[in-house]
Amino acid sequence: MTLGFSWQLIIELLALGCFTGFLAGLLGIGGGMLMVPFMTFILSHQGADSALSVKMAIATSMATIMFTSLSSISAHHKRGAIRWDLVRTLAPGITVMALLTGAFIYPLVKGAALALLFAIFVAFSATQMLRNKKTEASRQMPGTGGRLVAGGVIGAVSGLVGAGGGFISVPFMTGCNIPMHNAVATSAALGFPIAVASTLGNVIGGWSVDNPIPGGFGYLWLPALAVIATASVALAPLGARAAHAMNVQTLKHVFAFMLYLLAAYMLTKALS
Repeated sequence: MTLGFSWQLIIELLALGCFTGFLAGLLGIGGGMLMVPFMTFILSHQGADSALSVKMAIATSMATIMFTSLSSISAHHKRGAIRWDLVRTLAPGITVMALLTGAFIYPLVKGAALALLFAIFVAFSATQMLRNKKTEASRQMPGTGGRLVAGGVIGAVSGLVGAGGGFISVPFMTGCNIPMHNAVATSAALGFPIAVASTLGNVIGGWSVDNPIPGGFGYLWLPALAVIATASVALAPLGARAAHAMNVQTLKHVFAFMLYLLAAYMLTKALS
């Protein structure tokens, strides 16, 4: 089967963009964690090779986060929820490691391994959210050196699984006594440097990849990127507005529930 852009496919991608854009603004996770499983499903059912479909889904999802995160940032910034002091100290480590991972590590990892890694980290993050373990009142964010290291871990893992980093950065920040709404908003801001660096790395790493899919460029699926980004940018501000209206515990439960579903799907892809 060849990959063509039918009206049905366009509608599916528009729906995916709206869904992930809203939840990106709601949960501060960039949308990639939600997008990767669905896009893997779409690519697989359109006839794409299984290994290539996972890598393309991850790379294309990360590229859309460049646009979605900007929309989310604007909405959260208007409410004064973003901790820009944290963004400035976490972003350097994030940017460097996301770029290096996309350019040199990502091309070497098999699609099944990426799917398994995605499932493990997502399930772990969901569990941490549901545990609702009270953080010691004295625990604070680490100093500049610690934040650079933390940013490097967030950037590296996010680059491998195609997510904006919220599944690590939100639990990390709440564990350091950053309020949930501020953690979600700050995570949305961190999604932009992650996405830019990872996408640049993916372009470098996938430059020599022979992609047989129409509209495919290395690991990127450019037509899908355009459709999804357009829809997600429009819906992200609505998600951000909903996040600030929700109870913190409800927000945590929604976050965890979505992550478990996505982990389960990607685990089936890894095992198959």
